[in-house]
Amino acid sequence: MKVLIVEDEPAIAGALRRGLEGEGMAVDVMADGVDGLWAATENQYDAIVLDLMLPGISGRDVLVGLRERGVWTPVLVLTAREGNEVEIGVFDRGADDFLAKPFSFDILLARLRALVRRGAPERPVVLSIGDLRLEPARRRVDRGGSEITLTPREYGVLELLMRRGGDVVTKSEILNNVWDSAFEGDPNVVEVYISYLRRKVDTPFGRRSITTVRGMGYRVVAED
Repeated sequence: MKVLIVEDEPAIAGALRRGLEGEGMAVDVMADGVDGLWAATENQYDAIVLDLMLPGISGRDVLVGLRERGVWTPVLVLTAREGNEVEIGVFDRGADDFLAKPFSFDILLARLRALVRRGAPERPVVLSIGDLRLEPARRRVDRGGSEITLTPREYGVLELLMRRGGDVVTKSEILNNVWDSAFEGDPNVVEVYISYLRRKVDTPFGRRSITTVRGMGYRVVAED
């Protein structure tokens, strides 16, 4: 197993290298975003451990750069900042997992192994259903070439629906994936966001692509 660590704090990078090498892994370490992006695109790795706060270019930009280049190596993001907005931001840009500092090495090791077991199936650069297009790496949505501005939560709901390729997605699945499994608010918030999306994605273009399947959930279709 070969791992790339992109981390500018020498103590953390050194500890990770020693720990992973002690587990029999081959490890490369890069101390800034520019070198990290170069290494990840020029070499084959089973997983990447990526800090968000990097000199050169940020970890977020490294993520976007990797996914735009079609590099789908699993990425575990490290950050000193916590919160839903941070997590949503890194997942939107193509991260596979997220770990806040300080962290347990054993937890990091377990998550890395889980990422490698899942592998890195190629993900589409652009999701499209009819004339509706979503670019995950750039977090850009357009319809017939006209860009649509969405909030992070609206984007998360639409991306989940489009990744299902027209299959029905239940309300609980949307809550678990876009909010979280511990959400204790009103589950009807999903209906509210579906309504928001329709106003932005469908109504201005004379479409009815975001549909309700009564008693089951929601889906995106090419035509009504």
